[in-house]
Amino acid sequence: MSSAHGRVGVGTRFQYDGEVVEVVEMTATAAGNEVILRNDRGQVRRLALKELLFSDRVQLIPEQTGPAATDVEQIASVVLSQLSPDERRGALERAEHVREVLTGYRSGSPELPREGEPRPAYAPGASLEDRYMAKAVELGVAARSVRRWVAQFREHGEAGLTSRKKRSLSWGTSVDDRWVETALEVMVEHTGHSRPSRTLVIARTRARVIARFGEGVIAQPSRATAFRILADLERRHPLFRLSTRRNRDIAERPEGPYGKLRPTRPGEYLLMDTTRLDVFAFDPLTLRWVQAELTVAMDWYTRCITGLRLTPVSTKAVDVSAVLYQAFRPRQAGRDWPRHAVWPEHGIPRAVLLDVEAAEGPGLASPPLVPETLVVDHGKVYVSEHLTSVCRRMGISIQPARLRTGRDKGPVDRFFRTLREGLLEALPGYKGPDIHARGEDPEGEAFFFLDELEAIVREWTAVVYHCRPHAGLVDPGAPGLRMSPAKMFEHGMARAGYIEVPRDPDLAFEFLATKWRTIQHYGVEIGRRRYTGPGLPAPGIRSPYAGPVKNGWPFQVDPDDISRIYFRDPDSRTWHTLMWEHAPSADMPLSEDALAFARKLAAAKYRYPDDRLAVADLLERWNLGLGSTLAERRMALRVSREQAALELPSTDTATLASVRTALGHGAAPAEQAPGPEPEMGDDDVADLEDLADDFYADALEDV
Repeated sequence: MSSAHGRVGVGTRFQYDGEVVEVVEMTATAAGNEVILRNDRGQVRRLALKELLFSDRVQLIPEQTGPAATDVEQIASVVLSQLSPDERRGALERAEHVREVLTGYRSGSPELPREGEPRPAYAPGASLEDRYMAKAVELGVAARSVRRWVAQFREHGEAGLTSRKKRSLSWGTSVDDRWVETALEVMVEHTGHSRPSRTLVIARTRARVIARFGEGVIAQPSRATAFRILADLERRHPLFRLSTRRNRDIAERPEGPYGKLRPTRPGEYLLMDTTRLDVFAFDPLTLRWVQAELTVAMDWYTRCITGLRLTPVSTKAVDVSAVLYQAFRPRQAGRDWPRHAVWPEHGIPRAVLLDVEAAEGPGLASPPLVPETLVVDHGKVYVSEHLTSVCRRMGISIQPARLRTGRDKGPVDRFFRTLREGLLEALPGYKGPDIHARGEDPEGEAFFFLDELEAIVREWTAVVYHCRPHAGLVDPGAPGLRMSPAKMFEHGMARAGYIEVPRDPDLAFEFLATKWRTIQHYGVEIGRRRYTGPGLPAPGIRSPYAGPVKNGWPFQVDPDDISRIYFRDPDSRTWHTLMWEHAPSADMPLSEDALAFARKLAAAKYRYPDDRLAVADLLERWNLGLGSTLAERRMALRVSREQAALELPSTDTATLASVRTALGHGAAPAEQAPGPEPEMGDDDVADLEDLADDFYADALEDV
């Protein structure tokens, strides 16, 4: 009879350090039990019994057969876990029959008999051979099968009664391994190329096998067998089933496990990335449908979005700097946002990040923090000299991701997918993630302006994304607890005890672009725009800088808001704001691109245009005019009417205040006192008379 245990005493043999030894004596000492061992050469050594039993240098030589860890058979838990519910019930039922043959009871014990047990055919007085025959007749099988079941049960228990066989290769064992390896080699060579057919791979494999090993040396498998081989090799190296881009991504995976950064507190790692949104937007400058790119900054530990920016067509380095600027000084939340989506205006560390005027607002749209490390890709906008220099001055290290390895910024890529599935799919103008998912005419549905789309994305992030539990936000101490990014931020502060904050909020001005200009009697001129204000040095003062402009001074310029620039006094080190002379004519931030477009329009309309006329025409275009041609005016009016009449389905997106405001479903504005009648151009009356349809007349009244 086999057994899993062995006797240890005088005469027991062991294999110790590669030689066979025998126990000749066992003694008890003050230090514990000890044994005397003797090898084949007669040498004797004393050893502690504890080391003899538990040391990896010792192995028992059993006197009888029994199970061992090196057995070919699988362990019982592995065998039973592979069974389906029906197979498991069949094995347990067969085990009951075997126990009845051996003991007379299906439970295997006389203490747990079932009704009518033991039956006469299996009574204790019946011979084992008679029991075999009775069970064979009862089950309708041969007596030899019952004997085999009993032998398997005695050796392996219930696991030995399973009928599942070891899975073999689908192509059998008749195929030469060299042919299989050659086929895999051909598949690997097609990783960077267009997807081939299976027939082409098989033909090249056969030709290479003949050229490498000779004609007739390796038997060529049949066409059906070759197809089965490629189907199994597809698991090792995908080539036919997935897209070619996905196949290349799988092929570039590291062979072994690759370590990754593991954040332990808020602000330790800040992920930054840019993606093209799957929705069209409307450019108010050109009145054209444009594609928008979204740049976001995400705190890796909390998954909180600390900054985002929407740009038309492409992203510039100044846009990346502006997103990083929002992490230092977050934007104000909307006045109609729910309170759970607003970060508090006061407290540590928020109070050191805000001005007194900013603290009087409704709150912050995102959590403020200073990142310790930026994780970015190798795009030009992320590795610019200006951004890297400012990060080095502020003590922010830059960790570049691996080339063509998107998984290094997996959380922010997952945010882009969540944004598409949770928000963009419900917006008009949604065009799908690829060309195969695009609708018939998504451009005809687009109506959100770029600023409206950015406001919608910003509010959805604060109201929905920051407050929704994430499966990836897990505390190792409470693995069953699912937290939202907002809760994870509070948890991180409680765990870390502190977060990094900027010692001076004005440090954020260093992210803006620098322009060198001389100071004249009228102020400073940048891009044919004149700026002046308190704190500007007198024209005759010599500049202490040796910049690219002789006697020039540095000024910080935000391309998205040219209504003001910033200047730092080299003596007092205080910052001053200089206003554009035509800024009072525009009650909104004006970008450099918008002014260039306005100058182009004014040059086509006036003989001697200036910036005042250009801005006035641009504001007229943005409000009532909206176009220099009748076709553009009709298109803009049609968009305005659609914007007021469109209804979204009942979803979370439709409840956002930014969406309802853009759709014209918000609260009715308060009535304002009538102002002076606006001046109209020479062609305005004529154009309006051409719009005989009441639809456009009503649209003008709505505007």
